[in-house]
Amino acid sequence: MSLLRAAPSRILPLTRSRVFSTSPFVSRSVVEGTKDALKAADRVVSDGAVKGIEKGESAAQAIKSTAGIKSSEAEGSAHEVAGEAKGKAEELTGQAKGKASELAGDAKGTASSVTGQAKGKVEEVKGKL
Repeated sequence: MSLLRAAPSRILPLTRSRVFSTSPFVSRSVVEGTKDALKAADRVVSDGAVKGIEKGESAAQAIKSTAGIKSSEAEGSAHEVAGEAKGKAEELTGQAKGKASELAGDAKGTASSVTGQAKGKVEEVKGKL
């Protein structure tokens, strides 16, 4: 008995490390993903439109300065170039709208598919209970 008392046993407490984070958990829904895709498509279209307008303006200035054309003729050329730029911008807008509606349709299909699967699981669990 004295042998047991001479060697006291110490039990060290177990410590567990915990993960500490200050940022929230990010969970993106289908709608948020679609919104981001539409914003990106809109940005591409607007950048293309701005570039087209700037090219039209610079072309008009170049025509005025190098050709020595009368002011009214230069304005006519500028309007023509601006019309072409506007047509290109409208074409890009149409393409973006088509892509956006395609993405929205995909997102809607995915959302309805996920909803259907969830309902199926709920019915399956109800059947088991």
